[in-house]
Amino acid sequence: MSMPRYPAAFASAVLLALVPPAPPAHAAAACEVQSGTSTAALVELYTSEGCSSCPPADSRLRALRSQLPANAVVVPLGLHVTYWDGLGWRDPFAQPAFDARQRALLDQRRLRVAYTPQFFVNGDELRDWQSGLPATIRRLNATPAAASIILKTASITRAGTGLRLDVQARLTDAQAAGDLYVAITESGLVSQVKRGENGGATLHHDDTVRLWLGPVAFTHGRAELHSDIALPPQWRGDGLRALAFVQDQRAHVLQAVDTSACVPPMAPTGSPQ
Repeated sequence: MSMPRYPAAFASAVLLALVPPAPPAHAAAACEVQSGTSTAALVELYTSEGCSSCPPADSRLRALRSQLPANAVVVPLGLHVTYWDGLGWRDPFAQPAFDARQRALLDQRRLRVAYTPQFFVNGDELRDWQSGLPATIRRLNATPAAASIILKTASITRAGTGLRLDVQARLTDAQAAGDLYVAITESGLVSQVKRGENGGATLHHDDTVRLWLGPVAFTHGRAELHSDIALPPQWRGDGLRALAFVQDQRAHVLQAVDTSACVPPMAPTGSPQ
């Protein structure tokens, strides 16, 4: 499945700034982060609250940062898919865009079956996620990055409910093709599941994607995204992070960065399930 492409000048995107855990709920602080010279590991988990085998994978993603060395460079993403929604429980965090992202990765790798839980690291499926994540992340971190990203966020209203996002990305090879993506994630989410395979369970989610933007196409090795947004009131400011990543034409991730360095990392919520 192909994804729609936007020109590098595309500027009608949206998104966030990071906020400390203090009132008002969305009082946002300015943040500027820049990717380093090594390749970050973008860990994508495709999951659903309707899937009984997904909670252990959700817990693995939530605990990932705390189980890695301090110098590990990792950007975790929990993407909730919609194709479980008709089987007893509608996942409140599921979006069709995440179904499309999963299918696009599968198509690039000539894989047929979309399932949950399914992990991809820098665009490649990782089936041995229970034990294989640390080694995969170390290998990627040891690779020089083929792209660089500057991500800036700032409040544009006194109450912190208006947010400005500025992203600039550059490919090392200016003649290469690629795409820029931007997302907002939220941590500390809790769901009381009433029906379906997880009926009666309390589920905890960190790094859950709330908003997904892209692709923004590169032109002459550069891509930019600049936008303002009103932050929805149901999003908890202290749990939000912005992120950006760059991938090539085969959906191999070249670099990623998020705003977690601007605030103390959130501890995993609850114990692994």
